[in-house]
Amino acid sequence: MTRVLSDLPPTSGALILLGVLLSSSIFADAVASRTRLPRISLLVMVGVGVAVVQQLWLEAPDARPLNGLGEPLVQVALVMVAFLLGGELTLERLRLTGPLILIVSLSVIVVGALAVGLGLLALGFPLVVAVSLAAISVATDPAAVQETVHASGDTRLRARLLLGIVAIDDGWGIVVFGLAMSALGWTLTGAGGGERALLEAAWELGGAVMLGTLIGLPASWLTGRLAAGEPTQVEAIALILLLAGVSSWLGVSSLLAAMVTGVLVANLSRHHTRSFNEIEHIEWPFLVFFFVLSGASVDLYRLDEALGLTLAYILLRLAGRMLGGLLGVRLARERQADLPRNIGLALTPQAGVAMGMALLAAERFPEHGVALLSTVVGSTVVFEILGPVLVRRVLR
Repeated sequence: MTRVLSDLPPTSGALILLGVLLSSSIFADAVASRTRLPRISLLVMVGVGVAVVQQLWLEAPDARPLNGLGEPLVQVALVMVAFLLGGELTLERLRLTGPLILIVSLSVIVVGALAVGLGLLALGFPLVVAVSLAAISVATDPAAVQETVHASGDTRLRARLLLGIVAIDDGWGIVVFGLAMSALGWTLTGAGGGERALLEAAWELGGAVMLGTLIGLPASWLTGRLAAGEPTQVEAIALILLLAGVSSWLGVSSLLAAMVTGVLVANLSRHHTRSFNEIEHIEWPFLVFFFVLSGASVDLYRLDEALGLTLAYILLRLAGRMLGGLLGVRLARERQADLPRNIGLALTPQAGVAMGMALLAAERFPEHGVALLSTVVGSTVVFEILGPVLVRRVLR
């Protein structure tokens, strides 16, 4: 089997694997329709199965699926999700749910980060590991939450609130991570390291806002002219690819740039009758690649190197999200009484952004790199499988 796969040309092998991954989504849909399991969790488990076959059976621990095609596919999927989430943040909806989004998101972020950071320090883990994982814990996977809410068909306040929170969650995550790396830089390596981390975070945020504005303003006027107020599929794909490519080139947050573009298009395009619904027709195949590859990215040979740290991080993050949600709902009770007390548990999915942060932290503090990467990759699989189940439970 190994010989057959290695003899295939790279392009042929990648195309065959793409077909197999898309076929797995049909299997996931069939199982999900007969059980209570979300199809996202099933796709992540398919990815873990790919990792098992590749690393243990084929004995190719260093190989990665799709020969480098995985990263751009994942980035396009996340940009699509961020753009659609930005489109949810219209001025009318923000007037109704904006204060609630701010209260609940800040409560979950602050309490969750403190729970992870202080908990790991109390358990005796190094300061760098505790602070880095506390900052990484803030990030939420918008794709898992958005897809689960969309599949449920729920349009109540709690569903709109979840979409609003995950739309801004990665912005908070970048800010917290930048501040954490800056604080660690000042503490361990002097002011130079801290200033560098702060400047990188400022550019990632500020550059993303500028890029989203530069693309969003003309897009809000130009799109939807060819077909009576409905942006065409070509226009939608062009915007997504521009956002993904330019943000990667400039080194800014593609999620934040896409969200800003979505907000501008949704609020400024008065001639639109359907604001880029065409994206919804094409996003699922990309999300299939994203969720399967998230599971396939786990390094099975390194999971045992930080098993205790991984278990502690998972439990502390779950506890922090739950307590933060409880606090946020209590603070928001005067504004809205129809909020689930366990809403924080619906914000547990975690994937691409968290792994990106872990890579940056490992590069900056290489002595803790293996522990950080093993913990985040291992916990990501758990959160991607468990998270959609918790989202559905909160919505029910």
